[in-house]
Amino acid sequence: MDETAAERTRAVGVRDVAALAGVSRQTVSRVLNEHPEVAEATRRRVLSAMAELGYRMNNAARALGTRRSRTLGVLASNAEQYGPSRSIAAIEASARAAGYWVSAAFAEAGDADAVVAAVDHLIAQGMDGIVVVAPHARTLEALDALRIDVPIVTLHSSGRGARGLSVDQAAGAGLAVAELADAGHARIAHLAGPADWLEAESRADGFAAELAARGLEPGPVVEGDWSAASGYAATGAIIDAGVTAVFCANDQMALGLLGGLHEAGMRVPRDISVVGFDDIPDAAYYWPQLTTVRQDFAELARRAVAVVIAEADAAASALDPVAPVLVRRESVAPPRCP
Repeated sequence: MDETAAERTRAVGVRDVAALAGVSRQTVSRVLNEHPEVAEATRRRVLSAMAELGYRMNNAARALGTRRSRTLGVLASNAEQYGPSRSIAAIEASARAAGYWVSAAFAEAGDADAVVAAVDHLIAQGMDGIVVVAPHARTLEALDALRIDVPIVTLHSSGRGARGLSVDQAAGAGLAVAELADAGHARIAHLAGPADWLEAESRADGFAAELAARGLEPGPVVEGDWSAASGYAATGAIIDAGVTAVFCANDQMALGLLGGLHEAGMRVPRDISVVGFDDIPDAAYYWPQLTTVRQDFAELARRAVAVVIAEADAAASALDPVAPVLVRRESVAPPRCP
């Protein structure tokens, strides 16, 4: 191999960056380690040299100088469900944008021993912070019993706990019920999520609160398991309840319900109106297109990453609930006259 080829295959190092930027290797090291006494113009020159040379930071080596791994841990359960899966992907993207890597560990939903083992696994890897996707109360209880010496935030916990960060689930349910009530519906059912999920509980609470605020009678509640199959199975109970509208706790159950109502000869929204929750990508292609409540998982992840890597006072506002948004489509209409 000639000298030119060897130079092309050799990894770019701190010495190369220093030579191109016209600074010492110590200055490059200070820029890498975010030393506060580096002049801004010098820092920009070093970063420009890194970009030009294609320099890649070695996080392991950097950790020796800064005592930070530049890695965040993600502890997750129920990753097959839409909300948790979208949050995990959004956390990885937000962490990468902030210059961090992500290491994930998975624990069986609500299994306290599995949660403890997963947290221990992440801490042993030297995480700078941990984001826990915690949809169950049992997960929060397991975390409360642990001493965790790194910043931690929980998602999908309906804001429970000192570091609980979430989309405002009750407010989202209120938006769904308000949309139906404003269309003239007074008999509204709720197709709820599983009782052991914190967000399902909050959505059910929001459903009841909005009905009460409008002076409407409490509507019937049918429990599902987040799946389209459970929405389909709930069709008979919904029809027998004699309601004119349904708020479904997620879009997947709404999909199953739409199929069941169609088989039963009921047209949506002519005979019955339906509103979902989540605004999954497919919701715009249901028949009819589904009116639903959108959760901003990207914003939720951005705030979670900000909390675990920032000083507590700088990240305090990130703990405010993320506002949901109603997305109007074609599955709501005024009730038919008797």
